[in-house]
Amino acid sequence: MQNYKDLIVWRKAHELTLQLYRVTARFPRHELFGLTSQIRRSAASIGANIAEGTGRKGHAEFHRFLQMASGSTNELEYHFVLSRDLGYLNCELHDQLEGKVIELRKMLSSLIN
Repeated sequence: MQNYKDLIVWRKAHELTLQLYRVTARFPRHELFGLTSQIRRSAASIGANIAEGTGRKGHAEFHRFLQMASGSTNELEYHFVLSRDLGYLNCELHDQLEGKVIELRKMLSSLIN
């Protein structure tokens, strides 16, 4: 398998994770162990699963980890909706972040297929 850092999808996932750490730092303090933690974990899970998958032997295992990464994009997208509806994300930022996660999901789907 190849080095995960060479994959564009991993680089985009990592950039999104870094952005989300900055964004969630502005969330209310009482969400630190709730929504803030959930967003950070699901975002980091995307890149982590891509990285772990590249270290596995065989395409079947690689695809399984890509599918887990894709599942994390769904979880993350829901957290964006929840954050918007709670007033933690304005609509413009929500739409920007949602666009990035949808792009990641499409890239993962292409890589799986």
